[in-house]
Amino acid sequence: MFTRVEDVPRVLPLNRTPPPGPRAAEFFAGIGLVRLGLEDAGFTVPWSNDIEPDKHLMYTNHFQDDPLTHTYALGDVAEIGAADLPTGLDLAWASFPCTDLSLAGRRLGLVGKQSATFWHFTRILDELGAARPSVVALENVNGLATSHGGKDLVAAVSELNRLGYSVDILTIDARRFVPQSRQRLFLIGAQDPPQEQMDPAGEDPLRPDWLRWVFDSPGLRTHRAVLPAPPEPLQRGLAGAIEKLPPEDPRWWDEQRMDALVDSLSPLQAERIEVLRRRRTVTYRTAYRRTRYGVAVWEIRSDEIAGCLRTARGGSSKQVVVEVGKGRIRARWMTPREYGNLMGAPRYKIAGLRTNQALFGFGDAVCVPVVGWLGTHYLMPLVNGELGSDTYGVGWEAAHG
Repeated sequence: MFTRVEDVPRVLPLNRTPPPGPRAAEFFAGIGLVRLGLEDAGFTVPWSNDIEPDKHLMYTNHFQDDPLTHTYALGDVAEIGAADLPTGLDLAWASFPCTDLSLAGRRLGLVGKQSATFWHFTRILDELGAARPSVVALENVNGLATSHGGKDLVAAVSELNRLGYSVDILTIDARRFVPQSRQRLFLIGAQDPPQEQMDPAGEDPLRPDWLRWVFDSPGLRTHRAVLPAPPEPLQRGLAGAIEKLPPEDPRWWDEQRMDALVDSLSPLQAERIEVLRRRRTVTYRTAYRRTRYGVAVWEIRSDEIAGCLRTARGGSSKQVVVEVGKGRIRARWMTPREYGNLMGAPRYKIAGLRTNQALFGFGDAVCVPVVGWLGTHYLMPLVNGELGSDTYGVGWEAAHG
């Protein structure tokens, strides 16, 4: 179980050519954290796509790919067709925007620039015909399972069924790997699903009770792969992800700003912080700005885990680091390096980036070790037709605990 930043799965060093392995396409790639996790599991990623220029700059700045071995298709997925993808793909990964998968909105089917990005992803799979990859993986927020009363999830599964995929649905919290609470939903589509199935009545941390309804939905083709239990959720570890800035660093807030933060705390939170302040050791917490009864207040987490990182658009989405103990309390905005640490990418190259550019890139990404675990224990053996054997996962567990 990961308790320190250095314990998270490795990130491939710059300029290292990954070993040849099953080939994956990375839709809505952002800054490439999914790629890092897939490469950690043994995949090769020759093709990526995203529409955000700032994310593209971060991606190319970090990976420094040879254009002969990797293509980053910068632009709207609506403009991409099957002919733009490399041949011989084994996996297609799509971290599509949640707001676009809406039955109540302007869903225009598989044509038109304004139609939902999910439907363009499946349009491309449809165009690939017999050449479509044997496995697809989709990532989204847990809210997809209840969006429009579950109709959006049913629509997504039905569409993958139409393309020949049986679908598994599971949820993983990044807190199982890094000190950040970040729950995400994963849909795994398989043309040849595993024969060994999870007991539907058994306890399953990856498919909790609130998710099981979809497996009982009539007309849907689903499966439940037997997977090893993931690591238990971390209860602490935030300190290992925090940059230790000296007291004179200008990023620490001044006295006036600190007084405003403390004065806005509820009595319960103020008492809790005061107890921590009197301790002989320094501890770290994170805080968000909230609006309660029309008043902006600060709320500090009670545990040594970061809240879910978000994009740096809007003040309430930015997370604050609170350092408390030895008779003092300090606070400042979280740094880009801390965002990278909490996303399982402590060695991601950020020198020269604008702060908000880096925060947006990391906050809108997928946690690296989650992808690495899923890739090693599910996607790789599924692609190779060996899911359920003892062949895969041993190396990953030995390296990462």
